[in-house]
Amino acid sequence: MIIKKFQGKTEAEAVETAKKELGNNVVIMNVRSVKSKGIFSFLKPQLTEVTVALEEETEQRIIPVKREEIKRAEIKKEEVKPDSSVIEEKLDNLHTLLEQQLQRPEEGGDSEFTEEEDSEMERFMKLLYNTMLENEVDEKYANQIIDEIEKMNKPGMPFDYALANVYQKMVLKFGKPRQIEASEKGPKVIFFVGPTGVGKTTTIAKIASKFRVEEGKKLALLTADTYRIAAAEQLRTYASILEVPFRVIYTSEEVEKALKDFKEYDFILLDTAGHSHRNEAQKDNLKDFIHSVDDLAEKEVFLVLSATTKYADLVSIADAYSVMTDYKLIFTKLDETTALGNLLNLKLHTGADLSYVTCGQNVPDDIENFNPQKTVKQLLGGRKK
Repeated sequence: MIIKKFQGKTEAEAVETAKKELGNNVVIMNVRSVKSKGIFSFLKPQLTEVTVALEEETEQRIIPVKREEIKRAEIKKEEVKPDSSVIEEKLDNLHTLLEQQLQRPEEGGDSEFTEEEDSEMERFMKLLYNTMLENEVDEKYANQIIDEIEKMNKPGMPFDYALANVYQKMVLKFGKPRQIEASEKGPKVIFFVGPTGVGKTTTIAKIASKFRVEEGKKLALLTADTYRIAAAEQLRTYASILEVPFRVIYTSEEVEKALKDFKEYDFILLDTAGHSHRNEAQKDNLKDFIHSVDDLAEKEVFLVLSATTKYADLVSIADAYSVMTDYKLIFTKLDETTALGNLLNLKLHTGADLSYVTCGQNVPDDIENFNPQKTVKQLLGGRKK
C-alpha cells in the first residue's frame, strides 16, 4: 500500500495532483489545512493537504522490523479537521489498548493472548476484530474484513500499515456517497420511504431547506401519508415556512397531475406513509405510487432507516423494499446510538448507496452528507469509555 500526502490551494486541487501521480483509485484518508513554509510564509495563504492511500497491484517488499521498532499508528490531532477530535480520541483509545495488549506479560493459561498462541500481528487483528464487534459490525462482515487483511499482511509488517489496510478496505466497502442531484430536464421526483418513527418527515424538511435556502432551488412538497394527520400538518408547516407548494395526494394519478403542474420545478419531494413492511396491501399501494412516474420523469427513492434499529429488523425492512424498487439509504438518529456498525452491515447486505445521515431534530442543521472516512474511524475507534 502507498500512503502519500499532497498539497494544493484547495482540497480539489490536492486530490487532482494525487490522482495524476497515483491514478484515480486513490482513497482519501485525511484532509487538513497547513501553513505555507518559508521566510515570508505569513504573507501566503494556507494550503490544503490530503493524505491518500493506494493499494498496489503488485506485492511490495517489506523490511522486517524488531518488536521494539514497531510503532503504533499515530493520528495526530493537528492532522485532522477540528470536528474530528472525538473520533481521533476514540482511535487513540484503540492504540492505547493495543499497546497494553502487546506489553502485557504472560499470566498463565487464563491470559486472553499468549506468546505461544498468537503473534503480535494476530493479537492486533483480534483487537480490531473485537472493536468492530463492539461497534455492532455483524460477525460475518467483520470476519470477511479480517480475512481480506490477513491475506495482505506480510511478516514484520508494522501495525500502522495493517491499520491503514483495514481503514482503506472499509472505506472502499462503503463506496462513494450519492446525494440528490437535479435532473437535466424537468423536475426530479424524490420518494422517501421507510417504517414509521424513523423521522422521514423531518428528514424531508431538512433536505428541502438545504435546496431552497442554500441552493435556491424550486421545489414542491407532497405527502401520501394520509394515515397520520400530524405528519401531513408538519410538512405543511415546513412548506409554508419555505414558501413552497404543498399537497396531500391520495392516488398515483394525483402524482402525475403534480408533475404537470410543477413541470418548471427542480424537485418534487414526496413523503410516503410509514407502515409495516409485512402489510402486503400497503406495499402494493406504495409500489403503485413509486412506479407511477416511471415513463414521465426522472426519480429517486430513498429508504430512511434509524441507526438504532437492530440489524435483523433492518434486514427484514430492506429486503421488503428491495422487492418494490431500487433505493439509496438515509440513516437517522445517529445521535441516539454509540455504535454505527449497522451502516456498514446494511450497505454490504443491500449494495445500496448511502446518501445522508441525520443526528438530531433541528431543521435544517442536523443533517449531513454521509462521510465514509469519518464513519470508518468511528468503527475502528471503539466506544468512548
